Amino acid sequence: MQKLEKTPLIVDFVGGAVGHRFRAGEGRRQDLPKAAGFASGVTPEIVDATAGLGRDAFFLASLGACVTLVERSEVMHDLLAEGLERARAEGGRYAETVARMTLIHGESRILLPQLNPQVVLIDPMHPPRDKTALVKKEMRLIREIVGTDSDSVELMQVALEAAQYRVVLKWPLRGEPMPGVRKPSYQILGKSTRYDVFVKAKIPETAA
Repeated sequence: MQKLEKTPLIVDFVGGAVGHRFRAGEGRRQDLPKAAGFASGVTPEIVDATAGLGRDAFFLASLGACVTLVERSEVMHDLLAEGLERARAEGGRYAETVARMTLIHGESRILLPQLNPQVVLIDPMHPPRDKTALVKKEMRLIREIVGTDSDSVELMQVALEAAQYRVVLKWPLRGEPMPGVRKPSYQILGKSTRYDVFVKAKIPETAA
């Protein structure tokens, strides 16, 4: 995987759509927290095994979850670290949210068994779901950095073994099921994304 010395890509948790979502206070009734197992009295600990731009992890942390972000690309890891530091410097709720986030540079297939995660979120690199020029450009920049996730099936298999309670696969709405992976317990369908949820056990309230 080629290391890019410079990239116009910026991880921004304060401005743009992420900041708007944060200030709007989107809550636990959204598809992602429901898929991750948020419920009354239950706030799971989550490992985002394909951290990328960190947006999902930031959203889940803003809802009170402790989230570990694992990113194997050194460039993307450094961009995430810079973004988290900028959010921390904002203070207030931004700093409180970032305090619940732990960023690790490494390979999730190796780290997951060691982390003993309650819930694992996996969002492999797949074709852009949106036709807008902004998303196209952003996805192209991300691809230039991280390449393609050709080992996503193996990662899913490791996650299904390592997770205590559930694994959530974020996938294009009309995408074919991931080959070599068992049928999910259920799915949550959004406008352009679906969450395949693989339940292993009920998350206890004491896991909050």
